[in-house]
Amino acid sequence: MANRPIFIPTPSAFPYVTAIATEFEWYAGFSKTQAQKSIAALHRAAAQSGVRSILEISSKSPTHIGVQLSAFNLILRYAGFTMSVECAFQGSKVFEKGGPYQDLYTMSSRDAKHDPRLTSSGRIIGFRLSDQDVPTQPVTAFYDWLYLTALVQHQELAGEVLSYEGFSDIAFNPEKSWNCQARSAALFVALSKNHNVGELVANLRAYLALVRGTQQGGHVNDHDESNQLKLPW
Repeated sequence: MANRPIFIPTPSAFPYVTAIATEFEWYAGFSKTQAQKSIAALHRAAAQSGVRSILEISSKSPTHIGVQLSAFNLILRYAGFTMSVECAFQGSKVFEKGGPYQDLYTMSSRDAKHDPRLTSSGRIIGFRLSDQDVPTQPVTAFYDWLYLTALVQHQELAGEVLSYEGFSDIAFNPEKSWNCQARSAALFVALSKNHNVGELVANLRAYLALVRGTQQGGHVNDHDESNQLKLPW
């Protein structure tokens, strides 16, 4: 048996995503076939809890849309770069002893994720996407921001995401990492209920205030040009 979260959008309640820990039968092995057996078992178990419309977002997803939405495949355009969300995330890490290693923007997602510099440069102290600095807190804010920004640039994919009530990522283990593409997709759905997500992610200060739970009426100026990012839409 194994345990994985199902991420549910909760637009009316901060932090806008609920993770439902779900126990299911695990099919060992590294093949796509075995992974898809595990995904099916996870979704069956989640259905017993009342969550039935679930999209698996990963390279092992049984659906084409789920594979397209993987951070390894979802493309982000920013400041002249065209790169996967994964490459943008890895290439924007700033460490105590180096970085950001922006040459990772042009690598394959797999090569970028496993670049040895990412594990030999000390503690992560921030993020810098091209010339845009982003703090490390909240802990998933930067990864989510990249994913949401990419989704805004792919409206057809965004429309597909909005049709689901839950999201999974069979490879995500919350005991080993924080960031998860399935969580980011759930956040996109939740924020879409009450916000123009394109405008929100283009205003970094407003976005960070919202995901910190500190945005209150009048405290963040959504039209403050000093906070506007130069995004291509």
